[in-house]
Amino acid sequence: MATAFYPGSFDPMTNGHLDVVLQALNIADRLVLGIGINAGKKPLFEFEERADFLRRAVAENLPQRTRDLSVVAFQGLAIDAARKNGAGMIIRGLRDSTDFAYEMQMAGMNQTMAPDIQTVFLPAMALSRPISATLVRQVAAMGGDVERFVPDFVAAALRAKFQR
Repeated sequence: MATAFYPGSFDPMTNGHLDVVLQALNIADRLVLGIGINAGKKPLFEFEERADFLRRAVAENLPQRTRDLSVVAFQGLAIDAARKNGAGMIIRGLRDSTDFAYEMQMAGMNQTMAPDIQTVFLPAMALSRPISATLVRQVAAMGGDVERFVPDFVAAALRAKFQR
């Protein structure tokens, strides 16, 4: 049984994240979404909200795979969290060449530390490539419309966070 670990902050979850999650579920029997927790940072959404967004998105898009998905919090190295959760691969989404250069360095480090865990790069679909959680937060904070970049329930949660 192939288990994959997809780490990220998912703050907020975007359509780009969803694209990668759905692709990962095509190549893994089980997918663990690891929400990174950094005590030094204050996220926009709490862990449980982000976990609910991820679960709901999968339930709406691949309802038959919801039992193959779990969401966990982790601190520290993603490679350690992957091992702890029984994953043989780490999933990383790629939007552009900047992502590729950074992710190749990370994959090299991870391979040195854990040669038994493979890094799998999944390219974002064209419509997802310009999307980043940071940009979505910034646009939402300035009152912009983010509905094309996130699932509708995430857009509603962002509107509620930034109501003026």
